[in-house]
Amino acid sequence: MIFQNDGAPCHFERQVREHLNRTVPGRWIGRAGPIEWPARSPDLNPIDFFIWGFYKEMVYAREINSENELREKLRQCAEKIGENTNALRRLKANFLRRCRLCIKVNGRHFENLL
Repeated sequence: MIFQNDGAPCHFERQVREHLNRTVPGRWIGRAGPIEWPARSPDLNPIDFFIWGFYKEMVYAREINSENELREKLRQCAEKIGENTNALRRLKANFLRRCRLCIKVNGRHFENLL
């Protein structure tokens, strides 16, 4: 397992990096981490381009009335992603498409080409 941590300022705090070094030593991606965060890479991050949209679509299909209901919906959504082979195929296909576009434009911005 490799933990991916984006470059958000709160994730760059010394305490966060120390915690990651203790819990997943040498196996985390982030600013000043053992595996550097690629510059300007959100277009290649499955969390940004797929998972959040999948979650929003499922979680907010109906109105949420409590924090516990939200937590339960999020838990159910995580289970469905793991069980849903169609969703995982879509994720893989989308990721490969993005990688090919990134190579085609020589690492420059490509989201406008999607």
